[in-house]
Amino acid sequence: MRIRMFQVDAFTDKLFGGNPAAVCPLEAWLSAEAMQLIAMENNLSETAFYVKGKDRYKIRWFTPAVEVELCGHATLATGYVIFHYDGYEGQMIKFDSASGLLTVKKNGDFLTMNFPADVPAPVEIPQGLAEALGARPIEAYKGRNDFLLIFGSEKDVTDMMPDFGALGKIPTRGIIVSARGKNADFVSRFFAPQVGINEDPATGSSHTLLTPYWASKLGKLELTAAQLSKRRGSLKCRLAGNRVEISGQAKTYLTGTIEI
Repeated sequence: MRIRMFQVDAFTDKLFGGNPAAVCPLEAWLSAEAMQLIAMENNLSETAFYVKGKDRYKIRWFTPAVEVELCGHATLATGYVIFHYDGYEGQMIKFDSASGLLTVKKNGDFLTMNFPADVPAPVEIPQGLAEALGARPIEAYKGRNDFLLIFGSEKDVTDMMPDFGALGKIPTRGIIVSARGKNADFVSRFFAPQVGINEDPATGSSHTLLTPYWASKLGKLELTAAQLSKRRGSLKCRLAGNRVEISGQAKTYLTGTIEI
């Protein structure tokens, strides 16, 4: 069996930046085991698989270790592939997913995703988390799947050197660390050793939690964001009621064929 595959750098305007995702168009779903093996072989933070329906697409995402309910950068990459390689003539793509209806819309040089917003709820800092991060947050919140930890400065976020072994023992999908930014409204990093990713370079799904928090804190609905990984990611975010719009650019790195 031959399967087309694309590797796309998401949330960047240049190659070798942002977050690389693999995208595999399918005629019909493979078994979950087969898709997991492909994702493991790709060894990227996410591999997205999609199947075209009558008026919508269906999408699923796999890390090298597990299937996840939502992935932003791989959805952006998938939208980019459909617009640029599948001859899609519309302005908006609709996806059915484990997180409900998602859309990707052309917006000038950007693609804009529309995702359900996550609600940050204040929590106590979990035991061992500050020690694993090597820094103590000034605020702690929990969303559906991730912790959001707020720090006093961008430097606190940049300089953080977590103990990923200890961090992986915290019961959560991922840990977001964030602060006000110098050249963006807010900055963040995302750690998820629990699902096989020590640090994700540019994470769309984390901004469904970050955007409501910073929109409330800064008193505005439209925000700029930077993810301070080594590859760095640039995002535009807008809070739209119970939805979040997340915009970014993408670049193709690789087109090829998987043979299994």
